[in-house]
Amino acid sequence: MSGPPGPGRAVNITDGPILKPLLFLSIPIVLTNMLQVAYNLADTFWVGRLGQDAVSALSFSWAIVFLIITLAAGFTVAGTVLVAQNKGAGNLDRISDVAGQTIAFVVALSVVFSVLGYVLAPWLLQLIGATPGTEVFRLSITYTRTMFLGIPFVFAFFIFQSLLQGWGDTKTPLYLMLLGVILNVVIDPFLILGFQDNLLFEVTGLTTLQSNLYAATEFGGFGVQGAAIATITARGIGAVIAVGLLLSGRVGIHLAPSDFVLTRETVSKIFTIGAPASIEMSTQSFGITVMTALVALAGAEAVAAFGIGTRITSLVVLPALGLARGTETAVGQNLGAKQAGRAKQAVFASAGIIAGVLVVISVLVYLNAATIVSIFITGQEAATVIAIGADYLRVVGVTYVFLGVFYVVQGAYRGSGSTRLAMIFGIIGLIVLRVPPAYALVAWFDMGAMGVWYGIAAANVLIVVLSGVYFLRGTWTEGVVDRERGAQEVTHGGD
Repeated sequence: MSGPPGPGRAVNITDGPILKPLLFLSIPIVLTNMLQVAYNLADTFWVGRLGQDAVSALSFSWAIVFLIITLAAGFTVAGTVLVAQNKGAGNLDRISDVAGQTIAFVVALSVVFSVLGYVLAPWLLQLIGATPGTEVFRLSITYTRTMFLGIPFVFAFFIFQSLLQGWGDTKTPLYLMLLGVILNVVIDPFLILGFQDNLLFEVTGLTTLQSNLYAATEFGGFGVQGAAIATITARGIGAVIAVGLLLSGRVGIHLAPSDFVLTRETVSKIFTIGAPASIEMSTQSFGITVMTALVALAGAEAVAAFGIGTRITSLVVLPALGLARGTETAVGQNLGAKQAGRAKQAVFASAGIIAGVLVVISVLVYLNAATIVSIFITGQEAATVIAIGADYLRVVGVTYVFLGVFYVVQGAYRGSGSTRLAMIFGIIGLIVLRVPPAYALVAWFDMGAMGVWYGIAAANVLIVVLSGVYFLRGTWTEGVVDRERGAQEVTHGGD
């Protein structure tokens, strides 16, 4: 087993003023998340050159891929919580052991989901409304199965990011993500469009080089599948580098091969904390999947608009997600150090910051809704998709501030180890409060896609009220640290 971790680039979040270290911890996470979305936006942009069928296929596929990814990704939360609370409690000798076993557990789980996703892809796509025999269905299967082949690489990086976040180092994952995005952006247009009819060559004016390359290779690209291949390639390279950094000890946490050997006690903690987080995170993707099926009742143009709209929303709320993850670490370390008041202070600071930021962003999105959507779609059907997508941004966009505060509160629950509580509110906010009203507005009141948009907006407002009231009770800070056997150890958490 390796020795205690070194300092690395970790931010001190348990002493002194809270705002500055919270921002230093959260801003790199926001930037990392922006780069994460850049993967999807780059894919959407270049696939958009192929027309509506390709964009619709990407929308159907991502609803499935994101669902399976979050089922395993929730367990990375256990890595963050265990590392953060062990650090706050002073159990530095436990961190490497917990980190190594979390990696082994999550990667093994991702392999299982990879196989299941590949095999069940056609059935899952039909389940959310894709029509067998159509070009959209064929493209969706190809993209979905290709993505599932690379899921273990995706998770090797995700767990690396989560472990370092719990330790307090959010800069190193940012640098590694930047490398992956640059690689993905460079190879995306060539793998999707090939050397023939490639917009990149047209923009840069290198048409002679384009003609020569196509003449030499006759490579016309892989189409939608090329986007998946590019993402997997970039992720794979990043995963190899991430594991190398952990084994070298250059990032604070230093792993030895023995740290990857699973033990019943640690796996039990990972599962107890991670399983509810997995359900909570997959609830979000499951909610998107169900909503996609509801939107499909309004037509293929609405599905394409919803796919674009959800990607834009994911970009807009990135500051909230970053602050939520930063809050997760701040709460974890401070509760481990028995500083509940400081943990609450971090939550209020994050909520105030994100409320101010999202009010400004919402106004800009509302005023430029159609222009923003038009960036991601071309072709004969573009006008209809743009109109529907603009309606989505105008209706849902005014509730971004509520959604952002909800993410921060959820981060507080996860950081405390109360992942079951976060799971409950996730299910209520993303399923119970969204799906029934949206279905009623679509099926009973014949409102089409607008019914779904109003259902989402109403749920965003109601859930922050419910979760906020419970947060103010303060019971989520109880029973997090165990001082038995003469040392502080992280318990399974509770709600």
